[in-house]
Amino acid sequence: MIGGFQNIPKIPELKKRIFFTILMLLVYRLGCHIPTPGVDGSALADYFSSQQGNLIGLFNMFSGGALRRMSVMALGIMPYISASIILELMSVVVPYLEKLKKEGEQGRKKIIQYTRYGTVILSAIQGFGIAIWLENMTLSGGAPVVITGGWGFRVLAVITFTAGTAFLMWLGEQITERGIGNGISLIIFSGIVAQFFPGVLQTIEYIRLGQLSVFLMILVLAVMLCVLGFIVFVERGQRRIPVQYAKRVVGRKMYGGQSTHLPLKINTSGVIPPIFASSILMFPLTIANFVNTDNTPWLTAVINNLNPDKLVYNLLYVVFIIFFCYFYTAVHFNPVDVADNMKKYGGFIPGIRPGKNTAEYIDRILTRITFSGALYVSFICVLPSILVYKAGMPFYYGGTSLLIVVGVAMDTANQIESHMLVRHYEGFMKKGLAKK
Repeated sequence: MIGGFQNIPKIPELKKRIFFTILMLLVYRLGCHIPTPGVDGSALADYFSSQQGNLIGLFNMFSGGALRRMSVMALGIMPYISASIILELMSVVVPYLEKLKKEGEQGRKKIIQYTRYGTVILSAIQGFGIAIWLENMTLSGGAPVVITGGWGFRVLAVITFTAGTAFLMWLGEQITERGIGNGISLIIFSGIVAQFFPGVLQTIEYIRLGQLSVFLMILVLAVMLCVLGFIVFVERGQRRIPVQYAKRVVGRKMYGGQSTHLPLKINTSGVIPPIFASSILMFPLTIANFVNTDNTPWLTAVINNLNPDKLVYNLLYVVFIIFFCYFYTAVHFNPVDVADNMKKYGGFIPGIRPGKNTAEYIDRILTRITFSGALYVSFICVLPSILVYKAGMPFYYGGTSLLIVVGVAMDTANQIESHMLVRHYEGFMKKGLAKK
């Protein structure tokens, strides 16, 4: 692996891409510390320190700690993800959006443009909700969090939060285009990783004060290591469908005749389902900011049951994860197109007729694999988190954060590996990470 890292500086393009990615992530982390005008940020520290195990703690994790500081990037990248979800769902029922998806690069650019518009609208709505929430918040001594309230503060807060999210969206797109890896995923990844070290310090403080036993800490660490190993094992897992290509003569040369396979990942959707599911479950919290929950007991009950340590939250979380596993897989992997391409180039699955039968066979296998992958993602995101909450550990030690960190790290490493192998350099491993 050390030799693989030593080969990176030998590839100028890869070196520039990695440097650009690191620079953009540093800009993001710097933006997480720029305070929002008119808010007493230090006064919120005690409040958010007691909110690690609920939905606000989840929101704070995905914003990279920016919500806790109430910075200009307090909304994080979640409005962009929510807008993407809405566009993906609408593309199934709206013929115009479905047509755009089939138009190639031009259609993709148009959908991205609509996603940007949706991100700005959702950011403005959520920013207005947070502004009202801050105005109504008072500290234990009765001091207000907002120095000067009113519509002037609300408009300023909406503009600030919306601009922060728009800038963050632009950073993610720049990383994807000119850097290495998926920009949006890397932004969430860096936000979670940035909180690991403070989490370790907080855990040490718990042990020092006697609030957490050393034995329980060792047990939780052992569970985390087992979960990490399980994630790596499953993420590398594939279902290989054998494919045979018939021999064909073109001019004086003979092509084909070789045997290969069609690899289907167990977790085809990656880290997208838990991110999408978390984004949807955060939405009621935004709505609650517009309403006085003291006069609506039922809304208070809903918000309380949507804490990550509650049964209702975890059941909804599992349902949404399973749904988005199937939905994302269906959107990004079309068995009919795969079968048509195989038939076009003379490929076939032994024992299966080319064309429609091949598409049905691939779809049947993909459905079973997706179900297994959905159960795996649900298990990783829910069970370790429950153990962490019961142990009183910091929020970011949960299964969702582990899955995102490991998944994004592996995808980014695969992209770096691909750049190196294309230029005939050995990758991180002697056999290559990307080789199966």
